[in-house]
Amino acid sequence: MAVEIHVPELGESVADATVGQWLKSEGDQVAAGETLVELETDKINFEVEAEQDGVLQSIARGEGEEVGVGEVLGTIGEGDGSGGASGAAQEAPASEAPASEGPAEAAPSETEETNGHRELEEVGGRASPSVRKLAEEYRIDLAGLSGSGTGGRVTKEDVERRIREQSGASGAPATGTATQQPEAPEEPRRQQREEAQPSAAPRPSGDGAAGDGRSDREERVRMSRRRQTIAQRLVEAQQTAAMLTTFNEVDMTAVMQLRSRRKEDFNERHGVRLGFMSFFAKAAIGALKAFPKVNAELQGNELVFKHYYDIGVAVNTEEGLVVPVVRDADGKSFAGIEGEIVDLATKARDGKLGLEDLRGGTFTITNGGIFGSLVSTPILNAPQVAILGMHKIQERPVAVDGQVEVRPMMYLALSYDHRVVDGAEAVSFLVRIKDLIEDPESLLLEG
Repeated sequence: MAVEIHVPELGESVADATVGQWLKSEGDQVAAGETLVELETDKINFEVEAEQDGVLQSIARGEGEEVGVGEVLGTIGEGDGSGGASGAAQEAPASEAPASEGPAEAAPSETEETNGHRELEEVGGRASPSVRKLAEEYRIDLAGLSGSGTGGRVTKEDVERRIREQSGASGAPATGTATQQPEAPEEPRRQQREEAQPSAAPRPSGDGAAGDGRSDREERVRMSRRRQTIAQRLVEAQQTAAMLTTFNEVDMTAVMQLRSRRKEDFNERHGVRLGFMSFFAKAAIGALKAFPKVNAELQGNELVFKHYYDIGVAVNTEEGLVVPVVRDADGKSFAGIEGEIVDLATKARDGKLGLEDLRGGTFTITNGGIFGSLVSTPILNAPQVAILGMHKIQERPVAVDGQVEVRPMMYLALSYDHRVVDGAEAVSFLVRIKDLIEDPESLLLEG
């Protein structure tokens, strides 16, 4: 008995998702609890698991398709995977039926066409929707392809290979069916051949035709749902806020000396490394208490002042930056902050963050210095009104008590929404962080 695979509940306020990678193909044997497919949402990815042992009988929604909660993704049937992709695929094709059954139910021949494309009954089941869409875009006849996937299934690679073959055909007609209508006049046939080829045939290098013949050296990769959302929100942040950035620099000598003295003991006692992020989180909290507008949010014509300090920490992943939140950071010790940052960063890179890990946040810290950035202008993490950017620590000559000394210096950047935070407040906020970092003992009182 076949069991349907449904889109699970995705979390509060999340109604739909994008089908990501199927980890199993039709006809594959699956075990209960085994991950079948990944679903991408705006914030996190969900893994859909098999509810029973059996065979992945069918895949109803392909990679890149939008699905809602409760929709059917596919079916699991009984069996050991040795009998083909699905019950329908196991049935003998009509062309193999005994002669006594007569020709009335015979399958259409490969020469039958509708609107220039052969229509075979089995084509729809031999390729996922995303593969069929790609084939349609480049006018590739799926019926004429030999599938390399399970049970003869046509894969994306099969279609791309045919596209490259057509692109590289020097003056020869494309293999798509659009050129197979002998009754058409020569001019329409020539136009059809040109339309069926995704790009012109390659030309010798140096002919001055930039871009010609380069499709075989290009790769199209679908942007993940999360990456699309990141892109959209970054643009929205710049379009909807009056964003400015102010800069300062901080002498890291005192913090680095303190870390050098305490890091081994700190690690032994708490089981976590003493990093720079906890110092800056504490300094930011002290500055936020002194300048509460920086911890506020603009809602319509009202300012919402938040008397709690949920600090977002930007973490880089393969799909871009995510910002998990250290909640009530003002009530946590250095060890508590460092430990939570490590846990959140690990979950982010493993794709295990939950919606609760990402929800909310009143202020964000991002550290471009780990990638070597000397100075940058971070973009607001809306609806927050400010974000602190840390950067690379670099030794530079600075004047200290009338003498030139070489000190480990870091540029700081504060981007802020000028609709809420005035320039004087922003500058003073950043100076406050500088003062606290350069006198780290004061963090015990302020942070």
